[in-house]
Amino acid sequence: MGLLSIVMPPAQAAGLMGLPAMGTNLWQMAAGPSLGKLLRRFAGLIVGVFVGTFATISVLTRSAAGASAALGLVLVAYALYGLFARRFEVAPRHETWASPLVGLVTGAICGATGIFIVPTAPYLTSLRMSTEELVQSIGISAFVCPLALTIALLVHGRYGLDAVGASFLALVPAFAGMYAGQRLRRRLPAATFMRWFFIGLVVLGSYMFLRSVKLL
Repeated sequence: MGLLSIVMPPAQAAGLMGLPAMGTNLWQMAAGPSLGKLLRRFAGLIVGVFVGTFATISVLTRSAAGASAALGLVLVAYALYGLFARRFEVAPRHETWASPLVGLVTGAICGATGIFIVPTAPYLTSLRMSTEELVQSIGISAFVCPLALTIALLVHGRYGLDAVGASFLALVPAFAGMYAGQRLRRRLPAATFMRWFFIGLVVLGSYMFLRSVKLL
């Protein structure tokens, strides 16, 4: 989203990324052993994502400069969290109210910027789950969020047949990028890769925000 939004309006970038985002996370969502259990566990989060996305989609579709500025801030905030924040833990008794709230905030950010990694990813890693459940939970979130965003864009008339075709074609480089990323991950220490990834997000997000502020 960040890179595409440099060369096109964020709403157009979000439409382009819909199918690749869902396609690359469908396997991760469905392959684990606990899909039904996790869908029931995070039903409130999923509903919150849809509500939040539809509530803020007008930010993404009406003002390209405003959406780009918001996107830049979200990227910087996520990168700073990744670089400096300590892991926290949410007790199971708090999930009843925390999951819908996290879903609502994630949906609101997704609808306004096209980014759906925060605060869902930090929240999911704070829960007491096995590694397989965590990976599958992230896959569910990363499938549901672009699905909600794509439907919201469709309802607002910003996801036509041309966007569907372009998004379908984008599946090819998306899967190629996944393959390249997997090979790169094996060659680099995880800490080094993540540090430079987050530093890159800080630079990209800062540039997007400063450029967009001049256009507001």
